[in-house]
Amino acid sequence: GSSVSVAAALAEMPPQTLRTHAGLGLVVPSRAKGGGRRYSPRDVYRLRLIQRLSQEEGVNLNGIRRIIA
Repeated sequence: GSSVSVAAALAEMPPQTLRTHAGLGLVVPSRAKGGGRRYSPRDVYRLRLIQRLSQEEGVNLNGIRRIIA
């Protein structure tokens, strides 16, 4: 899995945006032994989808939540 900073870079979003999405439950990272969040390739794919829906399609977070549920 990737760290927050690596996953954010792969998803082309600021780390704080990634943390917000995780806090809203749009993506649920696993936890490393030290307690840090680890993002799988599937998580990064989902983050990229969220970013595309938000930025290119103008879908709000509630809409995104329904789409990815």
